[in-house]
Amino acid sequence: MLKKVLFTAAVTGLLAGAAIPLQPVSAEAASGCSKAARAKFPADHKARVAWRKECRAYWKAHKIGA
Repeated sequence: MLKKVLFTAAVTGLLAGAAIPLQPVSAEAASGCSKAARAKFPADHKARVAWRKECRAYWKAHKIGA
């Protein structure tokens, strides 16, 4: 009986751990926008800044809408 209880608790713990969604943090999104902007505009700093701001604004709007 004790084995069944421990086994059930272990399975429940594994299922609960798998059910927790991992969502990106805003810092990760900001660095993602920065890296993408650097890749898209390697030499043009002003275009990179403008594109990064647009990316962050889109990400925030998407986050609030979800």
